[in-house]
This record gives sequence, structure tokens and C-alpha cells, in this order.
Amino acid sequence: MLPEPMLTTPVSVPDLRPGSAAEPKWDGLRALVSVGAGRTVLRSRRGTEMGPSFPEVVAGALQLPDATALDGVM
Repeated sequence: MLPEPMLTTPVSVPDLRPGSAAEPKWDGLRALVSVGAGRTVLRSRRGTEMGPSFPEVVAGALQLPDATALDGVM
């Protein structure tokens, strides 16, 4: 099961606490991937299955350790 995606929050000045990080928002497709029990799931932040459209991402994710979840932009 994938965790809920983190959504961006616009701020005028990034006032970061020690140990925090920020990055600019780049255009692209937001995706979450999880690997567990020999199964890879790739979905959008709204839950749409994206694996059939991006088989190369699913194939690459098979190299990740079991119980891995990633959230990012492709």
C-alpha cells in the first residue's frame, strides 16, 4: 500500500527549519511507486494506474529493495 502523496505548498519566502529541504516545482507527471512482495505499483497522485503507460519505470523499479516507496516527478 502506498502512502498518501505529499502535495506542494506555495510560499513567498522559504523559511526552512534546520534539517528541512525545499526544491522548486518542475513541470512533469507526479508519480508514486511502491515495490513489495514481488509486485511494483506505479500510480498518479490521484490513484490512476500508470504502470502500463510507463513500463520502463516499472521495470527499473524492480531493482529496488522490497518495501520501497518513492514519490516524485517524472
